[in-house]
Amino acid sequence: MSDFKSSSEKIHTKHGILFISGIIALAALIAALYYRKQFPASPLQKLSVLDPPHIEESLINEYDTFNILTCLRYINGTWFLVDCYHDRILYSDSLEAAPKDWKVMTREIKHGHTIDSDGEVFLADDTENNRVLVFKKGGEGFELTGVFNDIGILPHFVVYDENSGRFYVLSSMTGELYVFKNENGEVSHERTERIKELNDCYVRSFTIIGDEVYFVSGNKNIIRARLKDLKVLERFPVSDEIAGMVQLEKLGDYYYITVSTDSSFNQDYATFIRTKDLKTLSENGYEVVYNKFEEGGTPYFIGRSDSHFYLTEHRLPDHQLWQFDIKDNEIVNVISLH
Repeated sequence: MSDFKSSSEKIHTKHGILFISGIIALAALIAALYYRKQFPASPLQKLSVLDPPHIEESLINEYDTFNILTCLRYINGTWFLVDCYHDRILYSDSLEAAPKDWKVMTREIKHGHTIDSDGEVFLADDTENNRVLVFKKGGEGFELTGVFNDIGILPHFVVYDENSGRFYVLSSMTGELYVFKNENGEVSHERTERIKELNDCYVRSFTIIGDEVYFVSGNKNIIRARLKDLKVLERFPVSDEIAGMVQLEKLGDYYYITVSTDSSFNQDYATFIRTKDLKTLSENGYEVVYNKFEEGGTPYFIGRSDSHFYLTEHRLPDHQLWQFDIKDNEIVNVISLH
């Protein structure tokens, strides 16, 4: 009897193991199907070529003010400004030119945020239309030669990286980084990488440093990842007060960070900070440098030229664009340009 009981126990144990294994396999399958539904593979987007290219009928800017400047770039001797709430990208040979004296590159955007170039082609995000626009210099101004549609949700930041020879575009609500390449003037979508934990988080920008990329806090963490595949290398928790970050730039010995809101999207917490060590941000280990500028607004993107650094700012109509220098790790020569 004891031998039979022992055999029976072995059979039940074996069946139990098989049953549990089956449950685990089923759970894994369900999880995989759920993941595919939540994070489907992003297809390569084809360029919709505009033939003929779209050219603005008028290069004249009809506004005598700016309305929420987001991005300033200096490319091949020309300044480019994204006038976000006027739904246009402007350009000028003079940074000090009055708004009406800037020329219109395009009006074909809805609340766009950034533009960048490799010197031959220009890519700009068309944020609220979920598109990326491709331009070339032509005629008296610029030609819109093509459009990439269905670029995530609210594409918010475009950067050209000289080291990799690629354009990178961030979908701010899905954790997707779209990679584009230019070959002899022909732009194509090469691949899309993703950090799944950033899905449904509002991430305003990223910063490429060498072969790594830093994503500013959208989920109360700054994420350092490998650029080629977005493998997460490190997370830097941040305090609630500075969780709604806009941009991070390494200038000299410091990481400079603009902050739009706290974790509850309250713009009263907007500020401009810096730290030598990102690991200290969880315990408010940073220095506020916003007092070098006009406080009370919302510092946004940081730009640079060969000579100076620049800061766009919201909510202060008289102080939307600043110029500054950094000397011996100190912010100096602060000038309000617009």
